[in-house]
Formats: sequence, C-alpha cells, structure tokens
Amino acid sequence: MRTMKSWLFVLMAAFSQSSMAELIDVKIHYIGPVTGGVWFGVQQGLTEANIQGEFLGQKYSLEVVSVEELAKAESVTAVLLATDVTQILSVANQAALSNVAVFNLISDKDELRSACLANLLNITPSQKMKQDALAQWLVKHPDSTAHIQGWHKSFKKFAASQLNSRFTKAHRSIMNDDAWAGWAAVKMLSDTVARNQSSDAGVMLNYLKNDIAFDGQKGAGATFRDTGQLRQLVLIIDEDKIVAEAPLRGVKGGLDSLGLASCK
Repeated sequence: MRTMKSWLFVLMAAFSQSSMAELIDVKIHYIGPVTGGVWFGVQQGLTEANIQGEFLGQKYSLEVVSVEELAKAESVTAVLLATDVTQILSVANQAALSNVAVFNLISDKDELRSACLANLLNITPSQKMKQDALAQWLVKHPDSTAHIQGWHKSFKKFAASQLNSRFTKAHRSIMNDDAWAGWAAVKMLSDTVARNQSSDAGVMLNYLKNDIAFDGQKGAGATFRDTGQLRQLVLIIDEDKIVAEAPLRGVKGGLDSLGLASCK
C-alpha cells in the first residue's frame, strides 16, 4: 500500500512528465440516467478529475450513449453503467470491449459477481456482501432493525466528511450509495491515468484489476477480487445512524468475509 508521501511523489513525477508530453484526453462512455444520485456522483468525479488533470496534463469528458450507440463507437477507454443486469451483461460481453473496463455502478445483483467476467468491475456492494455484514451484526444484536449501506451522509472517517461536504455544496443533495459509486469509478479512472500516464484501455483495465489500492474515503486498500467486486467496508445503519462498520473487528477474513470471495 502506497503512503501519501509516495503518492505525492508519483503526482510530482507525473506532472514533470506531463509538462513535456501531449495532453492526455480521456473520454468516458456512460449509460444510465442523467438525473439523480449516480449522475451527480459521476459529475463530481469528473469535476475533481479535471482539477487534478490541470496539473497533470489530462482532460476528462463524458459521452452519454445507449447500448446500441456504444456498440458502434470506434474507440472506448472505459464504460460506466448505471442500468440493469441485462444491459450490464450485454455490454460486458461485447467482444470489442473484452479489454475495456466496464463499471457496474448501481446493481447489487450477485449474478454479476458470480459471472466472473474479466472486464466487469462492480463498485457497489453486492447483495451477499450486505447479507454477510448484517449477519455479523446480528450475532450480538439479534433484535436489531439495522440495514446495510455502502455510504452515508454522516460518515466522517477517512476524510468522508469532506467528500460529503463537497458533494452537497455542488449538487444540493446528500451523497448516497449510488452517488458514491459514480464518484468512485471516475476517481479510480483518473488515479489510474495519473499513475500510468496512459489512457490505453488495456493498460487501465490491467492496473485496475491488479495494482490499484483505492481509498475512496472508506479506508485505504480497496482492491478488486477476481469476481470483479470491489473489496470495501460497508456501514451498518439503524434509525438513519451509523452504528458500526463491517467487517466487524475480529471477524475472520477481514474484507473478504463480505460477499463472494473468489471465482475459484
């Protein structure tokens, strides 16, 4: 896991290189609604990516397309999907996108993880992750009415409060699970481009699957399993208040105690 100091070194080195190189223009394709939480999250991610990009010689843009339009696109760097299982699988299974990062932003369906598609990256916690987290909580709180969320407006740790504040100020709404996922996907992409100084789809997918250790204001070290699921803590909510974070302390397996751990 890289420290903040090493990350700053990477950014400084990237800035030095970018000052002598051509602008890296990153176009991201998006299928989904253009209103609501997930859309606002993607927009927040783009805004922050372009602020960082000003120093690193990178520019980010979003193209809203349909599944049919995406199939005809000549060049695709990465795809963000805020849609249903059928469309997600349809896009991820396109032969032309086999080496392109396809992000599932909002669907928690377990079948998208058990499909084990090499290019499909699932940001939002799966159904099984939520079930496992709740089961851990109910061991000592059997009468609880808690439920599981990936994000919450009152989350403060890991600079989460600053992210919540930025989002609310920009969009006049609270950051929910979908908004966080939209922001996180764009943040991952911009971090990947910054570290590799490349917008090549294959380079980016390989880095995301094998090398990235994402913070996302949920704690350092979030990585992707071979199922395509992002390992991450989740929040246990009761009466709209955070009562705990899962995995609970002492649970064997840590982050991999939540959800399908592997395709094997």
